[in-house]
Amino acid sequence: MVIKTANFVKSSGKWQDCPEPTIPEYAFIGRSNVGKSSLINAMMNHKDLAKTSQTPGKTQLINHFLVNENWYLTDLPGYGYAKVSKSIRKDFEKLITNYILNRRNLVNLFVLVDIRHNPQKIDLEFIQWCGESGVPFSIVFTKADKLKPNAVIKNVEDYKAELHKTWEDLPELYVTSAEKKEGCEEILNFIEKTNDFLTQNSVSFDE
Repeated sequence: MVIKTANFVKSSGKWQDCPEPTIPEYAFIGRSNVGKSSLINAMMNHKDLAKTSQTPGKTQLINHFLVNENWYLTDLPGYGYAKVSKSIRKDFEKLITNYILNRRNLVNLFVLVDIRHNPQKIDLEFIQWCGESGVPFSIVFTKADKLKPNAVIKNVEDYKAELHKTWEDLPELYVTSAEKKEGCEEILNFIEKTNDFLTQNSVSFDE
């Protein structure tokens, strides 16, 4: 997929305030320090599209971007660690959950995981929740440039082994590096093929 245009549309504090759900939507989520904004910027070939920060928990709203005038990329608040109060964290979780379960044009959720770490309980629990809730999702490993190639392979296999304890079939897995733009094309190709399928089958998101 060639990115011709990528424009910020709006930030929403409630899922009901999101743009009209008339076109396919792909959302990105992960722990607060997983490198989500950097990956989005690398995919869109745009240095400042999604706001990056040294402070985890910067994204506190649902941010929509219109890509190539025909699909939405959605930047969701991070789950888990963030320097916010417990009450605000609960608000984040409610916002995320309501969006994922109610946004009818959400085609796929990309769950970002830092490849440098062993499988984390919070990530595994979120992935399990996606499965139990019937949410279509993929797993995206980030920051692959921070490890040697053999370590990347080992950590991915470790993650697969952990998931296979409760999953028979695994979702799509992507290994990425925002620094080197690795994996970005594969994710965009998946989105392009999915959009083509939806168009060919005249899929409508109207209720």
